[in-house]
Amino acid sequence: LYDYDIIVLDLQLPDMSGFEVLKALRVAKVQTPVLILSGNAIVEAKVKALGFGADDYMTKPFHKDELVARIQAVVRRSKGHSQSVITTGKLVVNLDAKTVEVDGSRVHLTGKEYQMLELLSLRKGTTLTKEMFLNHLYGGMDEPELKIIDVFICKLRKKLAAATNGDNYIETVWGRGYVLRDPSGEETVAA
Repeated sequence: LYDYDIIVLDLQLPDMSGFEVLKALRVAKVQTPVLILSGNAIVEAKVKALGFGADDYMTKPFHKDELVARIQAVVRRSKGHSQSVITTGKLVVNLDAKTVEVDGSRVHLTGKEYQMLELLSLRKGTTLTKEMFLNHLYGGMDEPELKIIDVFICKLRKKLAAATNGDNYIETVWGRGYVLRDPSGEETVAA
């Protein structure tokens, strides 16, 4: 079916409790990380949710910046990136600072180029479709034509090639999309 990065689950649902939903997800072997949102700040509720397989628990009210930060942290950990830096060959993507470096030198990217490289890095070795990029970049709001993804990839490849003496990190998977790979063939995740 669909491969979601995270499930944000409120415990106060109209038809059944969030605990039941969480339990059903884990019984069905759904591995997607779950972040619980609840107005219940009682320790027992937190322990119960985490015991049922939740990955994090936030109490209401909360600040949206904290929610976004927690979502990013849970997703990063679930993808095997407990650190905020992902290294692919000479390429170093810092998820916290939102920067890219090659051999210690900063690679200047536009916001959209960075977002695309971040998504490719988080899903390193996985083919990403143009639709996935559009959803990541625009979230279903005022989406441009799919062709814009080819334009962004072309610009991103040129900048990365210039910074890495011609190395090609982004491969085209014809008819499917794009994938990030270490041109030397050595895949690593660094602290």
